[in-house]
Amino acid sequence: MNTSDQYIIKDLVLGKRTEYKRSYSPDLLQAIPRSLNRDKLGLTDSTLPFSGYDLWNLYEISYLNSKHKPQVAVGYFTVPHSSPFIVESKSLKLYLNSINFTCFDSVDDVASTIKQDLSSLLHADIKVELFGLLEQQNIKMFDIHHPNGTCIDGIDISVSDFDYNPNLLIDSTSSTSITEELYSNLMKSNCLVTGQPDWGTIYIKYTGNKIAHENLLKYIVSYRNHNEFHEMCVERVFCDLMKFCKPQKLTVYARYTRRGGIDINPFRSNFEENAPFDRLIRQ
Repeated sequence: MNTSDQYIIKDLVLGKRTEYKRSYSPDLLQAIPRSLNRDKLGLTDSTLPFSGYDLWNLYEISYLNSKHKPQVAVGYFTVPHSSPFIVESKSLKLYLNSINFTCFDSVDDVASTIKQDLSSLLHADIKVELFGLLEQQNIKMFDIHHPNGTCIDGIDISVSDFDYNPNLLIDSTSSTSITEELYSNLMKSNCLVTGQPDWGTIYIKYTGNKIAHENLLKYIVSYRNHNEFHEMCVERVFCDLMKFCKPQKLTVYARYTRRGGIDINPFRSNFEENAPFDRLIRQ
């Protein structure tokens, strides 16, 4: 990690003892520049090889109505891939906690406030939707789905180490051109700052020379000790597959398990606009 990266990281609330405020405090939110990782991948705003978004599901929203009666809700927000910043997750949790004792006229007012604060922080148009729990029958985020395609976790591989190794993808393709959907539940990386484990399912859809499933699974397992944020990992996987496997079309989508009532699900593709499925069984 270079000096500028360390400067950014040391100022984050992540990994530090913090005070939980009981009044609405948008100043708690902290932004992290996407360039922190994209510069290392050789990506600039004008050369991004993908489009997509980061889907954040929120399961612990609460606020007070005009009579100071607590209300609860769930919902989500999406951050476009083109935003110059991402929101630091602990700062978001502290911010949402500050809303717990704040009065709002409706759940729509809460959503509007969060949208305004996140859009200002991230310099992008952030979509926010919240739902009271009485509406849960109509919320697709409560529906559990299964990934499309073939799960590669049953392949009997031997693992010699758990260090990130993109070279595992070298010479992993054959000359047979196919369209294929693959996924693995063995995606695991660590928080860049705290080292806490991030568990997830990673889905890959591509058109191009067939990728050897065994090599791909070994590559996914090599993230087990890797320290990066969710969004960074997905963009790294995308860039590695493009570099070593050279598919004509590629989608990489990860669904991570929640921590502190929030799960983060980055989606990147060079040919699709929307992720193919929503909540999985571990979410």
